[in-house]
Amino acid sequence: MPKIYQHSGSHLFLLFWKASHGVMRYDHKSIAKQGFASLSDFAVLEVLLHKGALPVNTIGEKVLLTSGSITTAVQRMEKKGYVRRERSEGDARVVLVHLTELGREVIVDAFAAHAANLDTLFSEFSEKERTQFADLMRKLGRRSQALTE
Repeated sequence: MPKIYQHSGSHLFLLFWKASHGVMRYDHKSIAKQGFASLSDFAVLEVLLHKGALPVNTIGEKVLLTSGSITTAVQRMEKKGYVRRERSEGDARVVLVHLTELGREVIVDAFAAHAANLDTLFSEFSEKERTQFADLMRKLGRRSQALTE
């Protein structure tokens, strides 16, 4: 019979699962307070704010959306006047998505408020604990990736 540890893999996963669901509920509520009905809309604008103009498929990879979902999100943001699509000057096959001035205004304010909300969430951790948490999340991510390749 296998030895059962207080912090077995199944117990750690359950703790992680419950915490991640709670964090995601908090995150969605924070984003909704900024006027976004969808996490994907916020994520598209946020990645463009921080990375600049990108091809649609690259945005999808960065915000973990399928090809169809990212196309729909970009179209939604385009209708609102937050983004515009243009063919790349270097490669006409590539369509780049750019923030408009309106989109920049919307996401700069929304991101600042959302970042402050996330700082409130993580204020439970000391600076040392934040560093440990970041290190452990990276380590867990690398391990799970290695085991699924």
